[in-house]
Amino acid sequence: MGDSGLSSFWGPVTSTTELCEENYAYSSYIAEFYNTLSNIPCILLALIGLTNALRQGFEKRFSILHISNMILAIGSMIFHATLQLVLQQSDETPMVWEMLLYLYVLYSPDWHYRSTMPTFLFLYGAAFAVVHSFVRFGIGFKIHYAGLCLLCIPRMYKYYIQTKDVAAKRLAKLYLATIFLGSLCWLFDRLFCKKFSHWYINPQGHAWWHVLMGFNSYFANTFLMFCRAQQRGWEPRVVHLFGFFPYVKVQKPKKQE
Repeated sequence: MGDSGLSSFWGPVTSTTELCEENYAYSSYIAEFYNTLSNIPCILLALIGLTNALRQGFEKRFSILHISNMILAIGSMIFHATLQLVLQQSDETPMVWEMLLYLYVLYSPDWHYRSTMPTFLFLYGAAFAVVHSFVRFGIGFKIHYAGLCLLCIPRMYKYYIQTKDVAAKRLAKLYLATIFLGSLCWLFDRLFCKKFSHWYINPQGHAWWHVLMGFNSYFANTFLMFCRAQQRGWEPRVVHLFGFFPYVKVQKPKKQE
């Protein structure tokens, strides 16, 4: 949206995307205040997931997955704070890289040619980053990202029906609920921005998208860690910190410890 009376430390807006929030409303250093700070929960949740993955000896792919969530959130913070085109890529490119990593985590256990999948996904991600640095995709980026998300659904559904643990299934349901609610917030923010801008309090739909997608990533990662621990015979359990915050606890056979 348009600027407030504050001057911009970063100069004129050059990004191809602006959300339904007044620019520089609270600080000359932060273009979209709520859209910037709303990435903090994602960073904290990814840090919790990373700590659990390292502490219990999960494969490196899960540590990288949590780190990619943090990188994506940090890139999003930088973009929304500046609204500069070059930094828009620090938000959008990691979104694609993260989905490629999810595809690897989901499909690699049953992939017979172990070296081909990571090689292809790496080259695909590198090629996208190069092309995206020169080309403004606009709506094409959103379609591309949605397509990558849809590719994850068949394997997530397979894991869901194979899992008998009620608490693990609840994680999958929370994953679906947060992505549904987050998508609604994103969509309403885009469609009804002119109306929201006249409200006394802006509902900040895009900021809620960030918060909900932070939880969405955490629930997805935790569910995938549970499924992988089952595949490896680690006797996983979903336990709750403070009685409500879920994480996976495993009991490895002694020969694997």
